[in-house]
Amino acid sequence: MWWGGRGQTFNIAPQKEEAEMGLSGPKSVQRSGMPEPKSNQLDSCLASGCLPGEQILAWAPGVRKGLEPELPGTLICTNLRVTFQPCGWQRGQDTPLSSEYDFALVNIGRLEAVSGLSRVQLLRPGSPLKFIPEEILIHGRDFRLLRVGFEAGGLEPQAFQVTMAIVQARAQSSQAQQYSGITLNKTGQSSGPRKPPVPLLETSEDWEAERKKQGARDWRVSTVNERFDIATSLPRYFWVPNRTLDSEVRRAFGHFHQSRGPRLSWHHPGGSDLLRCGGFYTASDPSKEDIRATESMLQAGHSDVVLVDTMDELPSLTDVQLAHLRLRALCLPDSSVTEDKWLSALEGTRWLDYVRSCLRKASDISVLVTSKVRSVVLQELGDRDLNGLLSSLVQLLSAPEARTLLGFQSLVQREWVAAGHPFLTRLGGTGASEEAPVFLLFLDCVWQLLQQFPAEFEFSEFFLLALHDSVRVPDTLTFLRDNPWERGKQSAQFSSYTQVYTPRNSQPLPGNSVNQQLSVWDWGLRYSNEQILQFHNPGYDPEHCPDSWLRRRQSRFMVPGPPSSVWLFSRGALTPLNHLCPWRDSPSLLAVSSRWLPRLAISTESLADQEWGLPSHWRACPLPPGLLLPGNLGPQIRLWKRCYLRGRPEVQMGLSAPTISGLQDELSHLQELLRKWTPRPPRLSPEDHSKKRDPNTILSQPC
Repeated sequence: MWWGGRGQTFNIAPQKEEAEMGLSGPKSVQRSGMPEPKSNQLDSCLASGCLPGEQILAWAPGVRKGLEPELPGTLICTNLRVTFQPCGWQRGQDTPLSSEYDFALVNIGRLEAVSGLSRVQLLRPGSPLKFIPEEILIHGRDFRLLRVGFEAGGLEPQAFQVTMAIVQARAQSSQAQQYSGITLNKTGQSSGPRKPPVPLLETSEDWEAERKKQGARDWRVSTVNERFDIATSLPRYFWVPNRTLDSEVRRAFGHFHQSRGPRLSWHHPGGSDLLRCGGFYTASDPSKEDIRATESMLQAGHSDVVLVDTMDELPSLTDVQLAHLRLRALCLPDSSVTEDKWLSALEGTRWLDYVRSCLRKASDISVLVTSKVRSVVLQELGDRDLNGLLSSLVQLLSAPEARTLLGFQSLVQREWVAAGHPFLTRLGGTGASEEAPVFLLFLDCVWQLLQQFPAEFEFSEFFLLALHDSVRVPDTLTFLRDNPWERGKQSAQFSSYTQVYTPRNSQPLPGNSVNQQLSVWDWGLRYSNEQILQFHNPGYDPEHCPDSWLRRRQSRFMVPGPPSSVWLFSRGALTPLNHLCPWRDSPSLLAVSSRWLPRLAISTESLADQEWGLPSHWRACPLPPGLLLPGNLGPQIRLWKRCYLRGRPEVQMGLSAPTISGLQDELSHLQELLRKWTPRPPRLSPEDHSKKRDPNTILSQPC
């Protein structure tokens, strides 16, 4: 039997083989009483949603459990995903992954088979199935749970087959090699020139347009890394000071870890510049010219420079990974933690503590950027994790345009994707020990800001959930690679250098064309138009116009300071430094003689001053409008229930829905539960039966 879709054909086991394996469906279904989808129904249900190259391995009729009412449908396993499609479900538009029950194989964190009340088997790669499952539980690494039950009486072979198919497909899947992304011509779209929904920053024109948008007149686009011969983790283009030559950039970058030298991250409208770079490579031996060039790039034309040690006060990668694993174990429906100890167990995961630390440090840096015209340099050893997190949060706190839907997507594309955050490694796609969901920690921080300042953000919680779930969907290259070089190599983008960068067995694109792969920002690939409309926050205040919040280089918000001052901001305090570069006097930056300014003690200062921990004379600093200062104490940092407790449907009910239709759905569900839980009234007399019932009260009457 063959199923086809989008011009593709997929080979399913022939009917003869099905009969030999006991999969001759009609006889089985007649005994079970569960309606099995006919071949043409399965064809129409699946073919329109199959991805190019996707093969259906096994399927079985079942019931979606865990929710009321239970939902009959079909459980399907392919070489890319596991999906449950309800009976009668039809795709609203031609999108491959629009079902909320789709689980990419790489997203499956735990797989369990259940038989009866006591037989539960955790299915690992290579482990045999010891019994015929009556239920299968698929725990997603994104905190989702899919629970499907199989009826006895003839469906056992199909239940066994689909379960083993999931085990084998999951063992053979590899996010690094499994899928190379969907090209435009395969999705039926035009293969000609196209403007992506969000600038992908893959051309010098994109970077130049973004530079002009930020008003960074003292910066230019450097092409020194166009061939990725400085660092494959850096983008092909980035911003450097106007007066810095590319030859100086090349030499100076060699004195930083992974050759990630200082680059402009964001230009504040008031005149300050936010930079990011890797740690100093103190084992190198720079010349005086290299030191002068490095200092000039760090200073960026400002008399006041602050080096921010982003690794202090923030969790390590190991801490983030351990906290996330503990949080996921705690949020499972079968968690052994009792209700009275659940909050203390949540505190023990340290996840919310790490969210609090990130927001507090981002607030400190935001004050550094807005309180005076200066150069603020974020310095992390690898410059690929915490620098991106803090830089993104600082822009969200300081720039209203970053809180728009387009602005936030552009921010993620620039500070995470183009900047070389190792998504594949951090999300566990390579099997390496450096797994740590730093990007998911960032999304939690953004959700906290959305809760504290709901009128300041154009995007909604639904959008954050969609972005959270997209990191492990194998349909685009946005989160499937560790750096821009790997992403561009996979998409055959670098046609000018085919001998070095073109993948094997692939043809380069003609000319010097840009990437033809779809990005995660092509939301129509997985979501319907109705769902995309929910990305917008209905409570967003349009009065927060990005162009009206602060004039360019308006100095009345700035505090005068001593000229040529150099500071190190670490552990909540500013320390004066003698020099910017460690090669001047000492082999280590932290070994420079300095005087630490202690964090403010709790006194009569405002809560914001106590949280900042900055010098006391900054208290009188007039801060510009549009700057957000989030609260970081106790209950101000909350658990993202809609994300982390999705495996517990009973917890989800009662949470505020993103739309009016969502509220209506929740109301209908609660009324259904109320009818089931309300004791039945006494039997009515014939006279009562003859009375006319008010149609407006039917929903409130018990069954």
